[in-house]
Amino acid sequence: MRRIKYKKVRKVQPNFFEYTGIHTKDAVEMQLFVYDDLGYEEYKKVSLERVKKEISDPLQAEDVKWLNVHGLHDVELIKEIGEFLEVENFIVSDVLNVSRRSRMEELDDVLFFSIKSILQEDDADVMKVEQISFLLKDNLLVSFQEKKSDFFTHIRERIKTHSGIVRKKRSDYLMYLLLEAVMENFYITIESNENAIEELLIEAKSNHKSEVLERIEKERESLSFLKRAIVPLRDALFNLKSIRQDVDFGGIEEANFTFFVRLHQKSLEILDQIDYDLKSLESASNIFFSMQSQRMNQIMKTLTIFSVIFMPLTFIVGVYGMNFENMPELKSENGYFIVLGVMFLTVVGMVYYFRRKKWF
Repeated sequence: MRRIKYKKVRKVQPNFFEYTGIHTKDAVEMQLFVYDDLGYEEYKKVSLERVKKEISDPLQAEDVKWLNVHGLHDVELIKEIGEFLEVENFIVSDVLNVSRRSRMEELDDVLFFSIKSILQEDDADVMKVEQISFLLKDNLLVSFQEKKSDFFTHIRERIKTHSGIVRKKRSDYLMYLLLEAVMENFYITIESNENAIEELLIEAKSNHKSEVLERIEKERESLSFLKRAIVPLRDALFNLKSIRQDVDFGGIEEANFTFFVRLHQKSLEILDQIDYDLKSLESASNIFFSMQSQRMNQIMKTLTIFSVIFMPLTFIVGVYGMNFENMPELKSENGYFIVLGVMFLTVVGMVYYFRRKKWF
């Protein structure tokens, strides 16, 4: 059975700084990329002081900076990053509060975006949920992950090898690539669900055990959870696409809005696929109940035929079991064999009649 591996977290008040997730084991680490079309620099396990120095370096003012933070349980560090970027306290609070739904917030020169990443583990019965947040300001993009993961490994390689146009674009294009990488996890999860749904559609026709229905309900629960995660993401992407008309916000280049429109379209495709899969599960459930009803009808028909066959036999036995003195058949020398013959012929005749009517 599929189960969703996440923890119901305690709600916190706005502007209250507390990490509400469960990933607190590993130390918080930061990784910084500074790049342009001509080259790049990578800083692993970098300190906040070094980050401030690199970001504030006037020689790198036009370079794109990507700060990736692994871990959110060091609340003071997250607060310091927020203070350095001069973002509102409620934004920092939302980075730490992973119970919030996906959303987008535009504040003057800062764009905040949070998204739920739902990924299928090697164990096909487990889905893990992680919140990833982004802060976009000028040429700086900060991504906050609850723990270390390899969601963005291929993007780092593209930066290092100068593949594609990532090093020719600003930080808004980088945010698009990161959002796209997270959304790919939805496709992976849905594909795994579809394989399970196909199996259930086949089993519903042949397996009458109740565990099939239980698995159908578990798959429906998983898809409903995915839908609850993708709907706010769709809304956030629509809002992000809509700020194109906002002349006061210049964090996203006009030419790059096309990429975010593409992400919004992907979210609609995911929702359509989830709805289709939910309908497939409903069909599997209907097939299961139909097969159960058909099987029950077949059993009842068989029992009814046997009951009808034995009714006249029971009547004959009941009549000759009364043992009245004036019953002439009781004195017959071959009466027993005659009655057995009549009973046999009655059974044969009824079976022949039922077969001719194709009742079994």
